Amino acid sequence: MISFSIARIVRRGAGIVAALAVSVWVSAPAVAAHPMATGGLTSQPIGHYDFCKTNPGECSIRPRNLAPATMTEALWRELTSVTAKVNAAVTPMSDSDIYGKDELWAYPDKGVGDCEDYVLEKRRELNRMGMSLADLLITVLRKPDGEGHAVLTVRTDKGDYLLDNLTDKVRQWDETDYRFLKRQAIDNTGRWVSIREGQPVLVGSVQ
Repeated sequence: MISFSIARIVRRGAGIVAALAVSVWVSAPAVAAHPMATGGLTSQPIGHYDFCKTNPGECSIRPRNLAPATMTEALWRELTSVTAKVNAAVTPMSDSDIYGKDELWAYPDKGVGDCEDYVLEKRRELNRMGMSLADLLITVLRKPDGEGHAVLTVRTDKGDYLLDNLTDKVRQWDETDYRFLKRQAIDNTGRWVSIREGQPVLVGSVQ
């Protein structure tokens, strides 16, 4: 059963700033999902490499607790709420339109961004709520049309779940038709591990 409590609506753009807070109440998954099977170390996406040069402190963190987060009703509410809130607060816009570059990862502090910018913001908010960065992993994939895309993978004891700017629904990773390529390593925020073999991919998708 789902009920929505909308306190404020935030939209940034053209000098208009409003506030949005969304609370989505749903039941946590009753059945465990399968975790992603990852491989060995692989290369960073170029966007993350450049992001780390600008934000070196964010890319040298080695979480101590590597156990997946315990899925609870409270955690599920946080995941669904943060997904809906960030998706509503950020207006999709390509890196080329924002920065004049094909690929630039950044926090969407101006209220606009593409897929990886949504990921960074959701990761930041959930980490501020107390979640370990070992359980909040930037993940690169291909959509069915072959376009590069990025989502946030949340590791839990009931499997891996995706926070995606293309939907407000928090989904099990294997419920999608995405082709997964790589994600951050759980033990080092500056390293990446493979999920499937794939060619280097830009992840500037906005929708």
